[in-house]
Amino acid sequence: MSDLVFGLDTFGDVPVDDSGTPVSDARAIRQVLDEAVLAEETGVDVLALGEHHRPEFAISSPETVLAGIATRTSRIRLSSGVTVLSSDDPVRVFQRFSTLDALSNGRAEVILGRGSFTESFPLFGYDLSDYDVLFEEKIELFAKLLEEKPVTWSGTKRAPLENADVFPKTESGRLSTWVGVGGSPQSVIRTARYGFPLMIAVIGGSPERFAPYIDLYQRATEKFGTTAHPVAMHSPGFIADTDEEARELHWPHYKVIRDRIGALRGWPPIRKEEYEAEIEHGSLYLGSPETVARKMARAIKSLGVGRFDLIYTTGAQSISARRRTVELYGTKVLPMVRDILAG
Repeated sequence: MSDLVFGLDTFGDVPVDDSGTPVSDARAIRQVLDEAVLAEETGVDVLALGEHHRPEFAISSPETVLAGIATRTSRIRLSSGVTVLSSDDPVRVFQRFSTLDALSNGRAEVILGRGSFTESFPLFGYDLSDYDVLFEEKIELFAKLLEEKPVTWSGTKRAPLENADVFPKTESGRLSTWVGVGGSPQSVIRTARYGFPLMIAVIGGSPERFAPYIDLYQRATEKFGTTAHPVAMHSPGFIADTDEEARELHWPHYKVIRDRIGALRGWPPIRKEEYEAEIEHGSLYLGSPETVARKMARAIKSLGVGRFDLIYTTGAQSISARRRTVELYGTKVLPMVRDILAG
């Protein structure tokens, strides 16, 4: 399992300073940059930044922040997590990430998604009733753009292209591109049809329940004659020196953001018992380095994934607690996971 890849993901949650005061969006973005530098120094392979358009999250343009990170790092891969392709323009997405690829000497990757949050649709003038067709048409166009040849394409939700050549090209000739899926079989099959690597968002419940999706992906690629790439998963977590400290620091902020989003989706407020159950048996990787490493190793082994990304920010945790999570993940957790899986 030596070729396993490990990442850290964030949406740029707005943290609090040492006095408990939320920082500005600008400082929150600069904080992510500092954490990215720390992640590289501690041995993390990938940093993925999600796109959001809500007050709790400071990052609406992942590739812009990643470009800043590219200037202060040399090794870590720089990814979106995800780019909401449905409410964006495929040509511009390709151009922005191929530009990032140039600035980072080939370290850019884009993870395309339909978006589990929908604020970007009215913001950019898209109708939510077109949710499915927007992604279907735009991923078809994006797949053509990745060939880096003149493109002829037409659809119903974007102006057609006739022999359009798009710049800049990448030096490698291929922009690393994934598709992020939250649990829709149709999305898994679409990903396989285009031959893209699959990133599964495992954000609640037992990780094992996603095994059928991985099997579906592998069977679908065989049917379509495309490549079955190693599957990746990402899940939320938080690391402190002890299990008790992790719970104490994480729970209050987790409950606030979970209940705020839950109210919009018709969920009841989360109870402490549910939270504890998610830590013990679900997909919340929280605790000491030893606890988190054991749980990660179990999930990686049971699902057979080739990459694990930890969403290391949830709500308004303190800057110091976030930095400690990044530090412990790289220096303690990842070596333990590799040792467990090699045993």
